[in-house]
Amino acid sequence: MIRFDQVGVVYDGATAPVLRDVDLRVPEGELCLVVGRTGVGKSTLLGAVNGLVPHFTGGTLRGRVTVDGRDTAHHPPRELADVVGVVGQDPLAGFVTDTVEEELAYVMEQLAVPPEVMRKRVEETLDLLGLVDLRHRALHELSGGQQQRVAIGSVLTAHPRVLVLDEPTSALDPTAAEEVLAAITRLVHDLGVTVLLAEHRLERVVQYADRVAYLPGDGTLVHGPPAEVFRGTTVAPPVVDLGRLAGWQPLPLSVRDARRAAAPLRERLTEVRVPPPRPAVTTGETVLEARKVVVRHGPVTAVREAGLELRAGEVTALMGRNGSGKSSLLWALQGSGPRQGGSVRVARIDGEQPKDPKRGSAAEARRLVGLVPQTPTDLLYLETVAEELGQGDRESGRAAGATARQILDRLAPGIPDESHPRDLSEGQKLALVLAIQLAAAPRVVLLDEPTRGLDYHAKEALVGIVDALAAEGRTVMVSTHDVEFVASAADRVVVMAEGEIVADGPTADVIVASPTFAPQTAKILAPLPYLTVAQVAEALEPTEAAR
Repeated sequence: MIRFDQVGVVYDGATAPVLRDVDLRVPEGELCLVVGRTGVGKSTLLGAVNGLVPHFTGGTLRGRVTVDGRDTAHHPPRELADVVGVVGQDPLAGFVTDTVEEELAYVMEQLAVPPEVMRKRVEETLDLLGLVDLRHRALHELSGGQQQRVAIGSVLTAHPRVLVLDEPTSALDPTAAEEVLAAITRLVHDLGVTVLLAEHRLERVVQYADRVAYLPGDGTLVHGPPAEVFRGTTVAPPVVDLGRLAGWQPLPLSVRDARRAAAPLRERLTEVRVPPPRPAVTTGETVLEARKVVVRHGPVTAVREAGLELRAGEVTALMGRNGSGKSSLLWALQGSGPRQGGSVRVARIDGEQPKDPKRGSAAEARRLVGLVPQTPTDLLYLETVAEELGQGDRESGRAAGATARQILDRLAPGIPDESHPRDLSEGQKLALVLAIQLAAAPRVVLLDEPTRGLDYHAKEALVGIVDALAAEGRTVMVSTHDVEFVASAADRVVVMAEGEIVADGPTADVIVASPTFAPQTAKILAPLPYLTVAQVAEALEPTEAAR
């Protein structure tokens, strides 16, 4: 169904090809998972399938890409729309209508599908992706995860033979991600749809893959059965990392397979001292205190009388399903978002009385609470990195170049001043916005879905950044669906549901108790209290040294 024959892609002005001599065959009815670190060319590979590369992106395409017998070099994307459906990383950027139901019907209208068929397909897709209750909602009112499901649904209604998905679960909570992946798998198995899927959260999807295409970063491609390919990859889900550590053959791809192989490992681990999940946190002073916070968006109550205390030196994860009110709560705490009830008080370094970030200027609010939104580019509007850093310093009352550049070099060294902010990788954009926010030296740092678009190595670096902020005496709250990141980074977990806080406690107590939020290592080694592969490796070090 999909064929790459000696394909190479070179963008204008680039010194090296993004793809080089790529050969790939993806048969009909197969799910091919594309993996690799950020920036190695995954999106380029996906874009070549429907002709976006090079018809839209520019550059030079060498070799031949065919989809269902059509050469993409001679067929622009509009001539492949009936065969290939594409969902990009940013669903909001692809919407062209106002409501969920209209968006689901739009592609079919362009393909002249009969009205009676359109209505049937819309209803089927609403049921398939759990969107029935949202059918008349405005797209801009939806949470990021809900928008992601609508974007996938708008493509599925056209019944494409090939589905190209770029990080389809990046904005979804664990339960919604499982539902979407189950729907995609059903399309593969029951309807013979061919799926090419790129994803950084491999723990969610690897068990569904028939084939893995790995981009090591030098332009080449390695592909084959998942267990074979993952033996030599630099990125791998925790279940594979644990299998490598334990020496299991073949490598397990699911929790079920890993648990079957884990009995000897569990026996070894029962004989050693369990390392603490994270270094013990000395409970610091309360930096932020929120009482009975209420947030409404029109008739929808997003946050219902939520109460919360954030302490110095503590990293708190904010979790919950899509639409539970996490982002609304963060914006209310920062002061920029709506808040119809309740109070927020933030302690100040100068020892003066705590202040409500909403009761003052924007500059004052930034000095109290810094917020990095789900899409960091929302805060980037200048032409170069140097201009953004200088503006951040000026807005924080500092000399241009005095603070933000130093922070950026600590977070992500090597970013040139003359680079355009929107040309940076997702991890670099996050670091840039974080540097701008931290230039104001806020005591409270709020991060909304910061791991979207980050590979495992970038997430490890983010854990280091978050730990460093906490070590400086700041309090950090991270809203995220990434349970593996939470297991590594958070001291405490707060769970929201329908606008209310329903759980609040130490990370291990909250996430292990939930089959939804438990990380892979905890599921595999239960009832032992391990959350990450790093903890297992640390526990085994003394026994390995004794051998």
